[in-house]
Amino acid sequence: MAKLGLRGRLFLSHLTVMVVGLSTLVIVGKLYSPRFFVLHLQQMEFSGFNLFLVRQRLVEGFESAWSRGAIWSVAVGASAAGGLSYLVSKRITKPLVQIERVTQKVAAGHLRERLPSSDIPELNQLALSFNQMATTLEGVEQRRRELIGDLTHELRTPLTVVQGYLEGLADGTIEPSVDIYQRLAKETARLRRLVNDLQELSQAEAGYLPIRAQRLEAFPLLNALVQKFSDQLLEEGPVLRLTCPADLPPVLADPERVEQILVNLVGNALRYTQAGSITISAYHDVGKLWIAVTDTGQGIAPEELPHIFERFWRADRSRDRQSGGTGIGLAISRRLVELQGGTIEVDSQVGRGSTFRFSLPLA
Repeated sequence: MAKLGLRGRLFLSHLTVMVVGLSTLVIVGKLYSPRFFVLHLQQMEFSGFNLFLVRQRLVEGFESAWSRGAIWSVAVGASAAGGLSYLVSKRITKPLVQIERVTQKVAAGHLRERLPSSDIPELNQLALSFNQMATTLEGVEQRRRELIGDLTHELRTPLTVVQGYLEGLADGTIEPSVDIYQRLAKETARLRRLVNDLQELSQAEAGYLPIRAQRLEAFPLLNALVQKFSDQLLEEGPVLRLTCPADLPPVLADPERVEQILVNLVGNALRYTQAGSITISAYHDVGKLWIAVTDTGQGIAPEELPHIFERFWRADRSRDRQSGGTGIGLAISRRLVELQGGTIEVDSQVGRGSTFRFSLPLA
């Protein structure tokens, strides 16, 4: 025997309640109504009415009338209750059938399907939760497609370069030389760096990247970072300087991750600042320490600022290959800041430079 659906179960449950109610009404009425009528007749006799000769016929007539009334009541009540139960069951199951149809479409990949609102509060809340889930899935799918497209774009150039050199070396059209091998090593290093950055970004976005927060003195870290980058700068390049008080309040953060954020920000500043200066500054606000990296480089256009922390986004598209970056550093930096309880912001003007700043909670 096939299992009953929800509509059948609701209808059967309503019929069961109806049958139990009517049966109780009939049984109680059959047992007690004649007795109550007899008591009423006795009270009438005590009041002076002589009902002795017709008493039995009155009781029989009452029982007959009550039985006919009960039969009609059961018939009409059962029909009305059955029809109402069917309509209520259909009304309840109709949005559920619609939910099933929409969920099947979403499962098949139609992520733009949404459930309409319902006048039943519980089903309306279910629809809202489902629509929120579908919106999240649609966003995840969109980001997945963008990631695949961006990743394909990023991998194509180094792979094409490596393939071209290897084919040229194989057929003899390119003579082996130190320069050729250095170019091959550079492209493979780019591929390795891209893979490492993607792995780190995926771990950070999934929350699997370990954050070992501890009490951290910010000034020694900033000073050491400036010294390390200053040793690598050329004389004709920008000047890197640190402008902040030595008595900065300690923060609660992971030293390695904070240094990684700063390396990404300073590296970007150096990449897009040919001359001028790059300044690292810090100041504390209510419960936060803000660290800023300000450069005098080419700046970022206003329409590009909302996308600056997206994966593979570069403000200067003409320098995708020459810059040497993977386009993931800022996305990683934002996630690292968020994992440590902070926020990251950017201000920029074209031709005047940019300021990236992020906050860390005070210890």
